[in-house]
Amino acid sequence: MTFPKGFLWGGATAANQLEGAYDVDGKGLSVADAMPGGKIRWGVLSSEDFDWSIDASKYVYPNHKGIDHYHRFKEDIALFAKMGFKCYRFSIAWTRIFPQGDELEPNEAGLAFYDNLIDECLKYGIEPVITISHYEMPLHLAKAYGGWKNRKLVGFYENFAKAVLTHFHQKVTYWMTFNEINSAFAMPALSQGMVGATGATDKQNVFQAWHHQFLASSLAVKIGHDLNPDLKIGCMIIYATTYSFDANPINQLATLQYNQAFNYFCADVQVRGEYPAYTDRLLKENGVQPLEMDEGDLALLKAYPVDYIGFSYYMSGVQNVTAEDSETVEGNILGGVKNPFLEASDWGWQIDPTGLRLALNDLYGRYQVPLFIVENGLGAYDTVEPDGSINDDYRIDYLAKHITAMGAAIEDGVDLIGYTPWGCIDLVSASTGEMSKRYGFIHVDLDDQIEGTGERRPKKSFKWYQKVIASNGEDLTND
Repeated sequence: MTFPKGFLWGGATAANQLEGAYDVDGKGLSVADAMPGGKIRWGVLSSEDFDWSIDASKYVYPNHKGIDHYHRFKEDIALFAKMGFKCYRFSIAWTRIFPQGDELEPNEAGLAFYDNLIDECLKYGIEPVITISHYEMPLHLAKAYGGWKNRKLVGFYENFAKAVLTHFHQKVTYWMTFNEINSAFAMPALSQGMVGATGATDKQNVFQAWHHQFLASSLAVKIGHDLNPDLKIGCMIIYATTYSFDANPINQLATLQYNQAFNYFCADVQVRGEYPAYTDRLLKENGVQPLEMDEGDLALLKAYPVDYIGFSYYMSGVQNVTAEDSETVEGNILGGVKNPFLEASDWGWQIDPTGLRLALNDLYGRYQVPLFIVENGLGAYDTVEPDGSINDDYRIDYLAKHITAMGAAIEDGVDLIGYTPWGCIDLVSASTGEMSKRYGFIHVDLDDQIEGTGERRPKKSFKWYQKVIASNGEDLTND
């Protein structure tokens, strides 16, 4: 395998999952700060009774402390540099810049923190890759405005994007507008700030919110390109390669329609700059009336599509609508039917490196824009041995096989610009609100209640990934 010269090897995190310091230096509350930790998370967020109230007597809120990256970022960036990172994907916490979300002027302390973080990356030659909004919109916008179903959020996001792009564009080339924007198909709380009590179960609201996010994304592209045409501003989606369970045409059709609804819809609009031909059918199937649009909306989408596709790939899925008793498995936001040919992670996510090669070929063939794998990894229980070592050979095996698939896709002709495995340092899981679901090359001594020393300790995979980067992906051996 030969990876391109200048390939962006690195790692990925999100502000709300590692920074902590949730009420420090003027930061406001985000929706992530109101999400309880533990396996009850999804049930709480789906409840019609949940109104975004924070009740520390009832729930644990791991995001409040995270891994204290806010105060320890220099230590963490130094470890990333030791691994040889060429880039580091992180997000800017909206509420550090605009604590309530609807202010006119940014919080200077928030801008200063990210100035320091970016400068620390650049000191080591690490290219920052920034997600503008990653599952942490201001809680005030969710409670007072009802989340992204309200068109007023377009203006608030535009103000936020303008502030950070203007402030940081001379230091940062790579940006993404929203994290896993299509996650709202199953869980609008994360990216759209809507829960059961505020209309999350009504697909009318979800699709209307997407329209507003599409507009906001295009405005960010416009702002960025006006500042510097060479800025690269991408979208970011979940991609889950999806197979038909069998050759039954009904399952084949179900697979096509699933791909259109989940894997393609948001990217079709953001990359192609227009709603796809199947939109009317998709809206009708979901009981959605024609969306509210202002004059000029469609022209804005067409004029300012994104420059590249960032995407997460953890697993594949199976469509089987002809059987009522299919065995199911868990997944990233959406689970599905068990694939008998695949093994699964500790959390039931099906492991499918070949599916990543298929994903890369599918996305590049469909859109013909550069691709960036900005999340991929194995959430697992790690054991600290008596001598302090963490022998995560299972993680090395997972990543090596996926990197092999990436190399094969590049040989297929795919334009792949970088790879940032998720949770390069252990952090709070977005899907479960736990620390015990670990992804990192670096172990952090904290439990699910965020108790512990917080000590950073490289795992076996740390040295392995160091070797992978140094060899530009040629040496994947585990020795």
